Amino acid sequence: MYKEETTQFVVFRLGLEEYAIPILKINEIIRLKGISIAEVPDTHEYVLGIINLRGEVIPLMDLRLRFGMPKKDLDSNHRVIIVNIQDKNIGLLVDSVSEVAEIHHEDIVQPLEEISNINTQYITGVAKHKERIFVILDIDNIISPETI
Repeated sequence: MYKEETTQFVVFRLGLEEYAIPILKINEIIRLKGISIAEVPDTHEYVLGIINLRGEVIPLMDLRLRFGMPKKDLDSNHRVIIVNIQDKNIGLLVDSVSEVAEIHHEDIVQPLEEISNINTQYITGVAKHKERIFVILDIDNIISPETI
């Protein structure tokens, strides 16, 4: 009855912008250290290849490339966010992960086309959080059978 309506999001960075994915879509976040990426021929440019995560083969997608941003050399800040879409685990390479943020529903507004260079079909909203804003991604639209 007194519980406020909130949702938790994992906040990450691509370039200069911050983005978020609902935490319920995420299985885990891993570092790249010690993980080898096997390239797969004849795939989309943004599909970096596949990784072996504890015996499970997982496709790895570079979100920078998926959104038409320039490729960035891998460094120690990069993370792989493992998401589950249509009962399949997929790795998303991001520049860095900053926090898990609990956002009140009233602090989420509809996306504005001017806020990002990403097609608005991939955006479900914009969150205001601690004097910052970040774009909430519709991960189901970003990842589909046609994109992998």
